[in-house]
Amino acid sequence: MSHKKIYEYAVDENMELFVLIKSADVRVAKNGNQFIAFNFSDSSGEISAKFWDASPADTAAYQPGKIVLLKGKREIYQGNPQIKIYRMRLVKEGEPNDPSLFVQKAPVSKNAMEAEFNQAIFEITNPNWNRIVRFLLKKHQEDFFSYPAAKKNHHAFAGGLAFHTLSMLRLAHAVAHEYQEINAPLLYAATILHDLGKTIELSGPVATQYTLAGNLVGHIVLIDEEVVKAAGQLKISLESEDMLLLRHMLLAHHGLLEYGSPVRPHLLEAEVLHQIDQLDASIQMLKGTLSHTQPGTFSERIFGMDGRNFYKPLAETEQPEQE
Repeated sequence: MSHKKIYEYAVDENMELFVLIKSADVRVAKNGNQFIAFNFSDSSGEISAKFWDASPADTAAYQPGKIVLLKGKREIYQGNPQIKIYRMRLVKEGEPNDPSLFVQKAPVSKNAMEAEFNQAIFEITNPNWNRIVRFLLKKHQEDFFSYPAAKKNHHAFAGGLAFHTLSMLRLAHAVAHEYQEINAPLLYAATILHDLGKTIELSGPVATQYTLAGNLVGHIVLIDEEVVKAAGQLKISLESEDMLLLRHMLLAHHGLLEYGSPVRPHLLEAEVLHQIDQLDASIQMLKGTLSHTQPGTFSERIFGMDGRNFYKPLAETEQPEQE
């Protein structure tokens, strides 16, 4: 059997490989029969597939977090990559069975990320914000450095939450350096905390699902609750302007009410936080999709980018020489 990964197979090439079931949604087809809409993953990325006429035994066996030996063909359907399934089965004794081997990982080590965050904390010179950030990072440290930043759209890989936050912190440094009017400690504190609620909203790095709290409350309100509880334990007044500014930053970071923020940005720094969040998420989505797009062609449509597809220019070495 080939040791190729999902995206090392060409379109219309037959595949045989071990993959992780990242999600498995049981649905009903037009003919009334059940099918399973899968998302499979390995360290090269994620791809969808449909398992038609699924029996109750199939739906019971093929659960998120399980590893399967998959035989099929890589295809393009309505502009999106997918696998046509020929056969699949759960792994047997002696075959790869560690789900962590089948998820993408952040391109920066945990130790390197921790060092950068520790340095940034020294730049949060406001004592209230500094204490809150230190307290909550310590409380959620293990999950913060192992969780993804999303179930699917952006930074949906192990360590993606910390890596997304670190990328934003680097952008925050650049913007604060360029515009002296920005309250840099406020921007850095809110950047580090803005998605920390995802350690409660999501289930973890393997076969990521939304928790009950994630579905019913959401990470924006969850991190605000964490800040409120931390302030109580640290005896920091929630009525102080410091704390109202920090809480506003977190509550407004999605920018629009329809995107889940209970309030729109009403601080310069809150608008900057929203914009760098959008920028980093968009670039990461594009990087991931373009990494398995052939030069000279358009990518699949990206759900998180309003369904747009993007052109990948020919590499310089492949472009015709100028006469």
